[in-house]
Amino acid sequence: MKSVKVGNTVLDGSSLFVLAGPCVIEDPERTLNIGREMKKICEKLGLPYVFKASFDKANRSSFTSYRGPGLEEGLKILGHIKKELNVPVVSDIHAVEQVEKAAEVLDILQIPAFLCRQTDLLEAAAATGKCVNVKKGQFLAPEDMGNVVQKILHKGNENLMLTERGVTMGYHNLVVDMRSFPIMRSFGYPVVFDATHSVQLPGGGGTKSTGQRQFIGNLARAAAGSGIDGVFMEVHDNPAEALSDGPNSLYLSQVEGVLRDMVAIHSIVAKSTETAM
Repeated sequence: MKSVKVGNTVLDGSSLFVLAGPCVIEDPERTLNIGREMKKICEKLGLPYVFKASFDKANRSSFTSYRGPGLEEGLKILGHIKKELNVPVVSDIHAVEQVEKAAEVLDILQIPAFLCRQTDLLEAAAATGKCVNVKKGQFLAPEDMGNVVQKILHKGNENLMLTERGVTMGYHNLVVDMRSFPIMRSFGYPVVFDATHSVQLPGGGGTKSTGQRQFIGNLARAAAGSGIDGVFMEVHDNPAEALSDGPNSLYLSQVEGVLRDMVAIHSIVAKSTETAM
């Protein structure tokens, strides 16, 4: 498995890494505090931590939904969090025009699931040399992500990771096929499990998505047993007050327990793999 460089941090598969934070940038101080608590938890467990929050949620269900502070202000806030916490940061990019400015601040450029096949966006992100995290679309088979990988490699960038976030099953429902992890991992790059978007019920709330938070732990543990390298989580001190994706965000108070279980399972899987080799 190739290691990836994220800022000054090298993710080499020696331990589970964590991408976590609120869905979208809210009040700057509250957003920072969530990151501060996540850093403490990850340091306690010895896990590499990357702060995540979107500066713009461009695919909200309704035009009335909160999207975030936007590119300019959002990057300013993320830059402050990066400096204050001394951790790498990741956020979504939605258009080629955002790439250059985003790359000045972000350590990981994240391609949203709905845009995972957008060649121009993938190539622009890859050309920056920054780590690119591509979320697998809800409409793609895991083996289809091989074409996505090639689009990034085509621009000379091997600093990439792939994220599973479930596949559409009927209406307003996602399911996670655990075969996705070894299939995508066979491409040779780190694979991440999005433990919170995977329990989302897209558009299930009429003008917004809803979710089933109670299943986050179940899926996260199963994914850890299926051979992932990292976990992506949307977390909040009070999900009921979250401005986006509250129903599928994990309470900060529950994060340590879930991660502790994942680390234990991840360790068993790693040892089993070494024995098999």
